[in-house]
Amino acid sequence: MTIKKVKKIEKKVEDKVVGKKKSEKVVEKVEKKLKKVSKAKLDKIRSMDELLKATGYEIGGFKKGQMVKGKLTSISNKSAYMDIGGKTDAVVMGKEFLAVKDYITGLGIGDGVEVQVRSLEDDKGQTLVSLRGAASGFGWDFFEDKLKNEGEVLVYAREENRGGTVVVAPFGFFGFIPGSQIGSKYDQDPEKMVGKKIKCKILEVDSTKNRLVFSERIVSEPDTVKSEEKAADEIKIGKNFDAEVVRVEPFGLFVRIEVGVIVLEGLVHISEVSWEKVDQISKFFKIRDKIKVQLINKDGGRLQFSVKRLLPDPWKAIDKKYTMDGEYEGEVVKLANFGALVRLEAGVEGLIHVSKLAGEEKLNLGDKVKVYVETMDVERRKISLGIVDSKKTVMYK
Repeated sequence: MTIKKVKKIEKKVEDKVVGKKKSEKVVEKVEKKLKKVSKAKLDKIRSMDELLKATGYEIGGFKKGQMVKGKLTSISNKSAYMDIGGKTDAVVMGKEFLAVKDYITGLGIGDGVEVQVRSLEDDKGQTLVSLRGAASGFGWDFFEDKLKNEGEVLVYAREENRGGTVVVAPFGFFGFIPGSQIGSKYDQDPEKMVGKKIKCKILEVDSTKNRLVFSERIVSEPDTVKSEEKAADEIKIGKNFDAEVVRVEPFGLFVRIEVGVIVLEGLVHISEVSWEKVDQISKFFKIRDKIKVQLINKDGGRLQFSVKRLLPDPWKAIDKKYTMDGEYEGEVVKLANFGALVRLEAGVEGLIHVSKLAGEEKLNLGDKVKVYVETMDVERRKISLGIVDSKKTVMYK
């Protein structure tokens, strides 16, 4: 096989690689390598595969997941085509297109963009690519701009979740509308939003946490929201209120307070319900319960309350109540790999490390045990305990 005959297999090379330009480069490189192959070896070559093997050249192609630079060649209502150096233009279509439609429509024909290969060849012989990576940075800039300029965003309410509604925003981003940001148009009910397109404004954008928070009320009830914001600005941190529980969630209580004629809503996080650890808040509170709360924060205009701060703090002056090596009776309230938690009193628990339980009689939840204080860190609210009887005599159950 002579160098001239290499041209005859150019079409085969083009079929195996991606694009005529690329195949021409392959042939050019093969020609250079052929100059180093002996005539006797050339005469035995009968196929493209033998030719490539003789020259030691390997044809490269796209791989699934590969990032490739391309140029936008055309766009329609349902798809976009990109020149990525292949035999034919790659296509962005279906859900991939819908997820980045806002981004693509902002591009011009010929604009360069980086895409990811998702499928080398579908049933129509097309290479499918994704633009989500390129759209991501543009998308976050878009939401930051909307937040800064108080612009509206149209989102799709996908499902109810954790006291609010999960939404699909432009560029395929997911966001959240808290229950407190749902207006009377939907009866403050997250479930009534599901399946609808909702006009919102942005409350929070945090690309590092992949977090987008929206408000429907700011759009549907702007005057009411402004009055509430003004009332919230005027109340002081540390002020106490009579409140009504309006929603009970695994992570806390939503409560309403009255400031003059204005009704405001805020959250009592589960960590602020009691000085004791609460695992299931619904055991202690229900809707329409009347409780007293204290305002502890106004983060971004969202009110945060506490119930426990109106109650005596059991850790106040605790170092005078429990002394080093002092012996006390406690109850086992939790067993874990690292040891046993023992309640000394409501809101005060200490740890018997697992190393102190080796060889001892097994502890059970509810056991009453006699312990002594080994160490105490009041600032971090931690107490390390030991068992008075090294044999762990259970006093009673």
